[in-house]
Amino acid sequence: MESQNNAAKFAFFYMLSLVALVFMGLSAGMIIFQIINKYIIDILNQNQGSFSPEQLKFAISAIIISTPIYYIITKQIHKSLFSGVLSKDSGIRKWLTYFILLVTSVIMIGWLIAVVNNFLDGELTTKIILKAITAIAISATVFSFYLYDIKREEVAEKKDKIIKIYFFASLFVVILVFVASLFIVESPTETRNRKVDQSILENFSQIESAANEYYNTNKKLPDSLDMIREEYRYILEKNIVDPITNEKYEYKVVDEKNFEICANFRTSNKNNQDNRFDYYLDQEWQHDAGYQCLNGKVRNYEGEKPVMIR
Repeated sequence: MESQNNAAKFAFFYMLSLVALVFMGLSAGMIIFQIINKYIIDILNQNQGSFSPEQLKFAISAIIISTPIYYIITKQIHKSLFSGVLSKDSGIRKWLTYFILLVTSVIMIGWLIAVVNNFLDGELTTKIILKAITAIAISATVFSFYLYDIKREEVAEKKDKIIKIYFFASLFVVILVFVASLFIVESPTETRNRKVDQSILENFSQIESAANEYYNTNKKLPDSLDMIREEYRYILEKNIVDPITNEKYEYKVVDEKNFEICANFRTSNKNNQDNRFDYYLDQEWQHDAGYQCLNGKVRNYEGEKPVMIR
């Protein structure tokens, strides 16, 4: 019979492996889902099932942390079973293995409910089929592994080839999924550059609002950014300069109701098909990478929007 210390230790091992397994399995599924979303685009359903860089980055982060924890702990559990330190008839092993099976079943049911719900909500059939196969494959692999493991008659001093196949085959698949994710995720530098450009667009929007307010009061556009800043307290120094270089934006009056604001952009937000990647101002202020002048104007009640000067 196991000592209380051993029982507590192996309870900890099984619970930790369960937590790591949930993160690893869900992350692998999320990465595959995002790969599917990336390359199978539903033009008629852009707000659902679209590629999400944020979800992809979370899944990559989770899989990097959870995978080594899961396989190290699982290997330790099976070494203890092999050496006899952990008995195959241990209550801890039986209860927690079946608990893992229960959690796996719940997650599989939830995953499939979400997939079917998306299908009923109009998501492309091809995407639904691929996502359903992914969800079933991951859940079935986990479920069958633990079901086989708990039903093994001999564990002490016996190396099981099937357990080894499960171990290394699943590790290979997880590594393969992780490597595939690296081909579609943006780099930290790209992410930072995109956020800098978004900050510039926010400044442009603030400047345009102030220019509209000035026009409505004075029936003409302001002559410079300094005039706008002096007139309106909500326009700060940081709103008229590049957030990284502190170089002042260029402001030019084109005619009575039109003006240009120019800045150096790090990225392009044009031809972006990844709906969840879009920033709301990207639709109004489209630009290429490099020095760009965007057109602002006095807004009419019809809701005119700024367009890019080519």
